[in-house]
Amino acid sequence: MQRRTILGRLFVTAAGTALAASFAISPAHAADPTLKVGTMSGPDAQIWSVVTKVAAREGLNVKVIEFNDYVQPNAALDSGDLDANGFQHQPFLDSQIRQRGYKIVNVGLTYTSPMGFYSKKIKSLKDLPEGAKVGIQNDPSNGNRALLLLQKYGVIKLKAGVGTNGVNATPLDVAENPKKIRLVELDAAQLPRALDDLEAASINTDYAVKAGLQPTRDAIAIEDLKGPYANLIAVRAADRDKPWVKKLVAAYESDEVRRYIDSEFKGAIVPAF
Repeated sequence: MQRRTILGRLFVTAAGTALAASFAISPAHAADPTLKVGTMSGPDAQIWSVVTKVAAREGLNVKVIEFNDYVQPNAALDSGDLDANGFQHQPFLDSQIRQRGYKIVNVGLTYTSPMGFYSKKIKSLKDLPEGAKVGIQNDPSNGNRALLLLQKYGVIKLKAGVGTNGVNATPLDVAENPKKIRLVELDAAQLPRALDDLEAASINTDYAVKAGLQPTRDAIAIEDLKGPYANLIAVRAADRDKPWVKKLVAAYESDEVRRYIDSEFKGAIVPAF
């Protein structure tokens, strides 16, 4: 009887030790983690599909989660539903941090995609008629980009001191508007669908490509390819120094990914690394 009791105690102890060991190796970033990376459907997701293959050869398992708007990926990263995301530029991230208090940081660059204005009715912004309806993004950073592009092409003039150095311009900051164009603020995803109702609209490259538009071919006005809006990889601030972060960034910044971007997008998207 005593022998059985001792054996029983040994069994319980061993089982408890095994159970504790199983919990010890189960966190999200154990030896062989599966990382959830959020990105936008379209060109971003296409590029990340190549990144996952490069990362796998380095022992890093990456699962790509696709989104269709610019708000959800940062919220999901901040809440812990994602480990990283790759879809935004620094001005957009800065704006989100100011608005929502996210503890999210930039750990590496991906590509630059120039924003353009598109139209089904005119061939140049110079051809905008009096009182034309022109669509721009309703988020601060991309709306600012659109206004700066309109200013660059002589359609409007902004008040001094806005639009640069971290001060986003809004339609209220338009100082001169000779043609009295009407600025229509819409969610970025809605702008391609609104082209029938607008004389022109600024459209981010990912949404333009999904709508069958090729920026360097179809845009009637476009940003410089080497601008300040390089997209980036973001992680929570608490994770920035973890080994998997360095591996993930290195996978994106590989020669294989660079070659894919150059061959697939032919200048519409340019590597920023």
